[in-house]
Amino acid sequence: MTAIKHALQRDIFTPNDERLLSIVNVCKAGKKKRNCFLCATVTTERPVQVNVVKVKKSDKGDFYKRQTAWALRDLAVVDAKDAVKESPEFDLHFDKVYKWVASSTVEKNTFISCIWKLNQRYLRKKIDFINVSSQLLEESVPSGENQNVAGGDEEAVDEYQELNAREEQDIEIMMEGCECAISNAEAFAEKLSRELQVLDGANIQSIMASEKQVNILMKLLDEALKEVDQIELKLSSYEEMLQSVKEQMDQISESNHLIHLSNTNNVKLLSEIEFLVNHMDLAKGHIKALQEGDLTSSRGIEACTNAADALLQCMHVALRPGHDMLRAVKQQQQRFSDLREQFARRLASHLNSVFVQQGHDQSSTLAQHSVELTLPNHHPFHRDLLRYAKLMEWLKNTDYGKYEGLTKNYMDYLSRLYEREIKDFFEVAKIKMTGTTREGKKFATLPRKESAVKQETESLHGSSGKLTGSTSSLNKLSVQSSGNRRSQSSSLLDMGNMSASDLDVADRTKFDKIFEQVLSELEPLCLAEQDFISKFFKLQQHQSISGTAMNEAEEVDGGTLSRSYTSGVPQTVSSEKDMIRQMMTKIFRCIEPELNNLIALGDKIDSFNSLYMLVKMSHHVWTAQNVDPASFLSTTLGNVLVTVKRNFDKCISNQMKQMDEVKISKKSKVGILPFVAEFEEFAALAESIFKNAERRGDLDKAYIKLIRAVFVSVEKVANESQKTPRDVVMMENFHHIFATLSRLKISCLEAEKKEAKQKYTDHLQSYVIYSLGQPLEKLNHFFEGVEARVAQGIREEEVSYQLAFNKQELRKVIKEYPGKEVKKGLDNLYKKVDKHLCEEENLLQVVWHSMQDEFIRQYKHFEGLIARCYPGSGITMEFTIQDILDYCSSIAQSH
Repeated sequence: MTAIKHALQRDIFTPNDERLLSIVNVCKAGKKKRNCFLCATVTTERPVQVNVVKVKKSDKGDFYKRQTAWALRDLAVVDAKDAVKESPEFDLHFDKVYKWVASSTVEKNTFISCIWKLNQRYLRKKIDFINVSSQLLEESVPSGENQNVAGGDEEAVDEYQELNAREEQDIEIMMEGCECAISNAEAFAEKLSRELQVLDGANIQSIMASEKQVNILMKLLDEALKEVDQIELKLSSYEEMLQSVKEQMDQISESNHLIHLSNTNNVKLLSEIEFLVNHMDLAKGHIKALQEGDLTSSRGIEACTNAADALLQCMHVALRPGHDMLRAVKQQQQRFSDLREQFARRLASHLNSVFVQQGHDQSSTLAQHSVELTLPNHHPFHRDLLRYAKLMEWLKNTDYGKYEGLTKNYMDYLSRLYEREIKDFFEVAKIKMTGTTREGKKFATLPRKESAVKQETESLHGSSGKLTGSTSSLNKLSVQSSGNRRSQSSSLLDMGNMSASDLDVADRTKFDKIFEQVLSELEPLCLAEQDFISKFFKLQQHQSISGTAMNEAEEVDGGTLSRSYTSGVPQTVSSEKDMIRQMMTKIFRCIEPELNNLIALGDKIDSFNSLYMLVKMSHHVWTAQNVDPASFLSTTLGNVLVTVKRNFDKCISNQMKQMDEVKISKKSKVGILPFVAEFEEFAALAESIFKNAERRGDLDKAYIKLIRAVFVSVEKVANESQKTPRDVVMMENFHHIFATLSRLKISCLEAEKKEAKQKYTDHLQSYVIYSLGQPLEKLNHFFEGVEARVAQGIREEEVSYQLAFNKQELRKVIKEYPGKEVKKGLDNLYKKVDKHLCEEENLLQVVWHSMQDEFIRQYKHFEGLIARCYPGSGITMEFTIQDILDYCSSIAQSH
């Protein structure tokens, strides 16, 4: 074990500046095969650190390696398992319990004893040694500094201690001075003993020689002690003298402290007073302005505004802790509250007076606008009131109740003022729209009272709510004979007393201008009022798009209409934006009903007016959307646009219904059907109205519906016609439709244009074939028999040998159709066609030319059969193709 200890000290601990004090060969409990060493070590450097190190032999060689180290101060318990019976097992409690089995009980006891001594010497830490024999703990805790608990034990434990470098060097020098040290150790020891005796003697002599010096030193010490006593006496007297000075200085210091504290308190008090005076003192000029300031002049309003702002600053000053408990502060705050209440009451009363006064001034100017189709200008009123905008903001921030009351009073008054102005304005518009009756009477447009205007407008409407004689130009659906549009009262729908010619372009243009002027007057009025409300009442106008009113006027299906506006305003808006909208809605609550009444009147005058209104209203809605998508004007116009779109759809639906219910005369030829001509009129008018319009899509949808209804109605009339052949009705009307669509170039009706052309071509060909029939009837029957024989298998050149179809029979048939007979038959055919066709469409020459071509085709067919079936016979027709051309030309010219 000594050799192992020496090897471990040399290889492991010496390089780490540690000394190995004790070692025990152990293995873990339950694992006997893998042995290791637990070593108790101390460091050579101070402060000394005591460790327990686990060392094991390396698997790759015979050298040892350091595996784990625990500081002794981390050891809590040493458990020897049994204090009576000897057992090699023991436990060490560090961060966890380590169970060991020593190779022998002696090594275990020696190691535990060494741990106990190291703890007593270096740590003085209470480590619990349990189940340990008292003999191992035989040394007690040392009581003095001169005792070394582990000194002798270290020598007992440490059987070998390695020399340091200094000791080795001294020994080498000594051995070099004594050559016999190696050969004769006793002689070397005797020499050392002699030298030691010499040194001891020298030390004794030195001590004795220094006794005299010691005596002298003692005398000097005695004298020094006497001097120290004298100095102490003087210091005592000095201390007594300084004691009174110290007391006086303490009094002076305490007095200075109190003076400094008083000055500090005075500075703080002055700072607080200055803060209150600077922030809670309102100038006398401001107080006077609040109490007596002139609210009628610009200078007085400015002074009141500055005073109100100063008062607001004083009231909203952030007081420091404790200020609100001061009586002066409370009195000043109460004074500010009284001033605020007094000025708010005076301001509200004055503004209410301004509202009333401005209203009287505005009402005095209404008479000059009653004749003209213009609305009074409220700009001067707004300009005067905007001088109070900052005061309104102050009132909103300080006394919201009075602010809200002013808002309500403004809305109540302005709503009545605007209602009078707008109703008078719309009455003038209605009078201008209906100023000329069917008999040519004009209504006077002189100034009159509101009641008189209403009575006259009601008389224009009639008791049934409809204008007398008003009708739509598309409502006059009738079938007229010989191109004349004579009224057939027995077969027409109830259309009123006014004819289409009475509603000319000038009347529609007049209505368009009036309607445009109405919208142009309303738009700046609403925008100006909304801008004034936002500035005067300090409300923020919204900029977010909450929905497009244009999308509200979508196609009406089955008479139902879906709107996303339930109350005229979007549902998700902030409170201030919602307040602007509510104020505008209350002030201009009469605009939407008046617009709807005007639209209804225009629709009753002429249903074509719905086209003008749809275009104009769409444009103004689009303009309002660009300015403010969710404004009152945009919302209101969007709602009215829904009504206009509904009237437009109703107009289209009524026309389609009337087309479907049309009846025809049984005694007159049809010609161009009225609804076909009226579709042309509608399309031409619509194209001129909807040029570059925003809602072109609505017109395209109406075109599709109308043209399909026209197609269906044309076919229906053609099938029911008794006087005019069906093919003629179809040919003429579809030719007219094709010509109309080609001229107007409506892109959405390209497919219908092609269909109309095809129908016209098909029915033209059908009519030509049907009307021409077989002008050379016997000759036709003869050659039909020839073709039948050929179809039965007889060769064409052998047909002449058939008895019924020989050359003689052929010559007989040909002789029956000389040129004069052919010309006579063509002349009768021309008269028949002329009787069927109408003059309006002028298709006679087209049909006649087609019949001429068909006749020539039949002639060439007969000549071909003669050439193939009767070759070399020399048989020819009594007339030639040129004769046919001459006959047709002369007949056409003669008629």
